[in-house]
Parts: sequence; C-alpha cells; structure tokens
Amino acid sequence: MSLTADQIVDRRSLRRKLSVWRVVAFLALALLVVGGAAVVAGVNGFAGVTPPQIARVTISGFISEDRDQLEMLDKITEARGVKGVIVSIDSTGGSTAGGEALYEALRRMAKEKPVVASMETVGASAAYMTAIAADHVIARRTTITGSIGVIFQIPQVGGLLDKLGVDIEEVKSSPLKAAPSMFEPASPEALAVINSVVRDSYDWFVDIVAERRDLDRADALTLADGRIYTGRQALDARLIDEIGGEETAIDWLVSKGVKRSLPVKDWEPANDDAGFLSADLAVLWIARQLGLGPAVTHGGLVDRIVAERLKLDGLMSVWQGPASGSDGPAEGALR
Repeated sequence: MSLTADQIVDRRSLRRKLSVWRVVAFLALALLVVGGAAVVAGVNGFAGVTPPQIARVTISGFISEDRDQLEMLDKITEARGVKGVIVSIDSTGGSTAGGEALYEALRRMAKEKPVVASMETVGASAAYMTAIAADHVIARRTTITGSIGVIFQIPQVGGLLDKLGVDIEEVKSSPLKAAPSMFEPASPEALAVINSVVRDSYDWFVDIVAERRDLDRADALTLADGRIYTGRQALDARLIDEIGGEETAIDWLVSKGVKRSLPVKDWEPANDDAGFLSADLAVLWIARQLGLGPAVTHGGLVDRIVAERLKLDGLMSVWQGPASGSDGPAEGALR
C-alpha cells in the first residue's frame, strides 16, 4: 500500500517523538540508579539532607592514611542528620600516620556530636590510638587491646647476598642518608637517630593516652610498656570505660540525648564498592550505555589488587601477635 505525503510526514514526526522519549526515559533511569546508589551508600555525598540516624564507621584491617576515609569522617561531622557515631574497631593497628590522622578526625567529630568506640576482637596499637579519640571506649571482655609502645624493625639481608655472591655499591651524600640499611649492620650513629625518632613517637603516644584516659603520665607510662590487655584488664587499668558491644554503645549514646529509635546506618568511603548500586558502578553502567569504555585509573582496579601494606614506607603502630609471623612489618614500626 502506497503512503501519501501526509502519512510519510506523520510517521517521521512520530519516530522523532519516540526518539526523544527514549532519551528522556534513559536519563530518568540513569538518575534513578545514581540516586539509589546514594541511598545505599548512606547519602554520604549529601550531608545536608542526611536523614536522622546513628552513623556506624568500621575501622578494620591495616590502618593507613586513607584520604577517602578521612573525607567521609568530615562529612559525618558536618551531617546534621547524624546524631551520634559508633566507631566499630577490629584491627591490630597500622601506620602511625594513619592512626594519627584517624585520631585527629575523630576528635574534630567529637566536638560536634557524641562519638563512642566499640572494639571487637582486637583494638591494639594504632587501633587503640584511634579508639581513645572517642568520648567513650567499649570492649568485649576478651578483646585484645593496648600494645602501647614503639618498635623499629628492618630486615638484614647482607648475609644472604654474600652467599649469593651479590655486592651492593652505594654512593650517598652523608653517612646517615638512608640509614639504617637492610644490606649492612646499622652504625651506632644510625641507631641513635632511629632511637630519637622512636622515643619522640612513643612520648606522643603516651601523652595522648594520659590525656584521653585521664591518667597521670607516670601511670600511662607504666601501662605503655608494649603489653596487650584483655578487655577486663583494660577496664581495671582505666584504658577503656565499659565492657560490652554495640548495644552498650547505643545505650551510651542514648544517655547523651540520642534517640534509641534512630536507625544505625553504615557509612563507607566514597571509593569503596557498595554492591551493584554503588556510585562507581552506576557511572560505569551509564558509560557503557553511551558506548564509552571504562579506563583503569589511579584508585581503580590495580590499586585495589595491590596490598596496602606493600605500598607503605614509614613508621607503623602495629601489634604483632605470635601467629602473625612473617606478616609483621618489614620496616620501621611502632607498637
């Protein structure tokens, strides 16, 4: 059947309208996906419209200075809807700078809203440093905590290289540059420098323990001999405030005026995957719909595969349990 000119014009007009509506529907779906991602992620990026809640922040594994994590903590501090914060800790520690950064971020937060730390299996060294930034510290009876002290370790591989017939030639600007070295025994001068760094870091750790736990410095110094404590021992030593878990933490928040009926919402750093509806995956899905290929960039797949500990260089505050063995720090460490 042949079409008249008017019918051809009408059909073309209809096709154009359908194309417009397809674009509108696609954009609406894209906004829905991104909006769902924001809801799943706890509306982290929209602090001003965060619904009333208690925020739960999890500190686990090896502690390092994580910019995304610190930005998240600042967003929680600014979020008017967050009425109280539970810092859930299960970590043997990590880099000293990482523990210090968390400590300072949580102290800023505690000036704006009540913050309680709840330590689970382990809350030692840099993790304990993090916990005492809270206004109230809770642990289980059997939680391993403490490990307040400093240690610097460096492996010596010179003997192995000698057996392999490998010589190391070194030219440096001064004797203390890059000292001590894993290729030769440390000189007395190098050990003196390391000792001064260790003592300075240790003094700061002891000072904040004394300040935050309301202890005489002499008492804090006695407790800070590197040993670990159970939760019950830590309570007797005044290193924590109470025995319990998250329900105990909520009870404390309620005593500070937080409503018990408020939901507890998990907050995660922006870069973390939050499942299918994460913001990263939403953007990736939209890009694919537009025919754009994803790129592997800094902070992407490669960074997530490489172990965080392999990218560190500096002092660490870590408790090394007997079972950790070779998993311990290879360079300067605090504990």
